Amino acid sequence: MSRLILKMSMSLDGFVGGPDGEVDWLIRTLDADAAEWINQTLSTAAAHLVGRRTYADMVGYWPTSTEPLAEAMNTIPKIVFSRTGALDGEPTTALRNATDAQQKAGLPTTSAHPGWQNTRVLAGNLESEIHQLKATTASDLVAHGGASFAQSLVHHRLIDEYRLLVHPVVLGAGLRLFTGPAFDLTLVDAKTFPSGIWGATYHPAANAGSTRPTRGS
Repeated sequence: MSRLILKMSMSLDGFVGGPDGEVDWLIRTLDADAAEWINQTLSTAAAHLVGRRTYADMVGYWPTSTEPLAEAMNTIPKIVFSRTGALDGEPTTALRNATDAQQKAGLPTTSAHPGWQNTRVLAGNLESEIHQLKATTASDLVAHGGASFAQSLVHHRLIDEYRLLVHPVVLGAGLRLFTGPAFDLTLVDAKTFPSGIWGATYHPAANAGSTRPTRGS
């Protein structure tokens, strides 16, 4: 049985994106060591789990990228959670931010990578689908976006390990990962990177339970 790892970048005040999903702050502050920390998580996954809008961003960016993270993003299978069963979506602010940053850096691009042709779409009950994936997958599954998809995983207590990259940025407002109710986590590893980013790995505490709590409890 596999574990579900959630990898997310967030601001110091707990946001994973600006009010309109902006991630320019993430790109601006990411350093090579922190990027390698992300790569170590992504590259060992049996599959990447994402929401529909995040998939639309990824397929519009990563297949032609030559960034260090591109190999893991392009070669590892993707599983998309879409209530409608569709993969299409409008480009988001996050995609525009990433594309602008790549162009400003003068990074070259390659032809589209064939690894995106094997994407699997799941449209059933989130809890049931995740439990089935865990039961039938030998190694870790990694979820990494978007905000509403990650919030659902948190709320239903489906995550076995949190790998959070905290950037030295205060946004003041935006999209949160944790929206309640409260629960406890246990720190199992922490690293600080040259840019002031720190990577923290948490496991749900023993008293957190594995079932979804009642709203307002």
